[in-house]
Amino acid sequence: MKNYTKDKKILLIIGGGISAYKSLDLIRILKKMEAEIKVVLTSAGKNFVTSLSITSLSKNKVYEDLFDEKNESEIDHIALSRWCDVILVAPVTANSIAKFASGRSDDLASTLILASNKQVILVPAMNVRMWIHEATRLNMKKLFNYGYLSIGPEVGDMACGEYGEGKMSNPNEIANYLEKYFSDKKIIAKKKLSALVTAGPTREYLDPIRYLTNDSSGKQGYEIAKCLSKYGVNTTLISGPTELFDPVNIKVIKVKTAQEMMEETKRILPVDVAVCAAAVCDFKIKNYSREKIKKTKYDQLNINLKKNDDILEFISKHNSLRPKLVIGFAAETNNIIKFAKEKMAQKHCDWIVANDVSNYNNGFNSDENEVSIIYKNNKIDKIHKNSKAFIADKITNKIIDNFI
Repeated sequence: MKNYTKDKKILLIIGGGISAYKSLDLIRILKKMEAEIKVVLTSAGKNFVTSLSITSLSKNKVYEDLFDEKNESEIDHIALSRWCDVILVAPVTANSIAKFASGRSDDLASTLILASNKQVILVPAMNVRMWIHEATRLNMKKLFNYGYLSIGPEVGDMACGEYGEGKMSNPNEIANYLEKYFSDKKIIAKKKLSALVTAGPTREYLDPIRYLTNDSSGKQGYEIAKCLSKYGVNTTLISGPTELFDPVNIKVIKVKTAQEMMEETKRILPVDVAVCAAAVCDFKIKNYSREKIKKTKYDQLNINLKKNDDILEFISKHNSLRPKLVIGFAAETNNIIKFAKEKMAQKHCDWIVANDVSNYNNGFNSDENEVSIIYKNNKIDKIHKNSKAFIADKITNKIIDNFI
């Protein structure tokens, strides 16, 4: 079996906490997998493991100080962040999570993470009450939005004598996660996959300044596009009007109306995977006025609507250009699963992602979401409420697994 971790450069940051001892075992496992390891030992981590132990296992110097007089020719926080393929923080404490989320850079670990252009993977470990505290939850959501990944924590007995979620993941599980991360990227790169993601609302104009639209922020579609690109998928994002910044390394096409989105979709096809996350207006104005409609002319105004062409249905039913995987979204306010299944059958897509938009703390115009992925075989995967970046990572992993 191929070893995808071989020759990968892993920068391991060891934080404070009793779980730090597990990082020594992790180094040993990763060395057996023929990865190259460099370690940053935080001041809190020194209370639990020694530089000598780390050096003996990693066969590399241990980095501790932001400014090292022995390394006058290079700046460690820049050099290390450019050297590695990934940055792994294991364990990461509630304090470090708060520091990373706020953008502080007062030691080597936090400074190199802020200066890094590489994937950061966190392995949390802390008391259950600290993990479930709203402050930690909010900080983790912020880090997910930054694109960080997370392994664990697990539920179990803790060193403090309590039981619950907050236990650091087993070193073998961390190593397996890294192996899958590297293998997925390698396999996807070889397959040269392409993806189309639609996001945001559309506008249907009544006159040059008035329009029908909806509350979609576009955040979920943008996050999915960013995740696909991160795994090496050549991704095009077709976006309705949003206030979001364009993601890097992604071709972004801006549109306003459903018709414009349809035309750009046709132009981009064929692709390997299509994710239709946009909240496209079902109807458009039948009689568009080229001039502003003056209210002084009317006591009441009747608007005639006609159906827009269905983008998801077009993609799913267009045999010659149909992607290998077509994913639709169903934003519902009641009977979520029932209506989502009906939509999947009508549109002939492969998966449908259903979410409840009746709750303003979830879904439309929110930073969080809670979804159910429904497959053709009626299997349903529930992804519980979390940041849209976290939801996007889970959906993207399922997409990647579909092609491996």
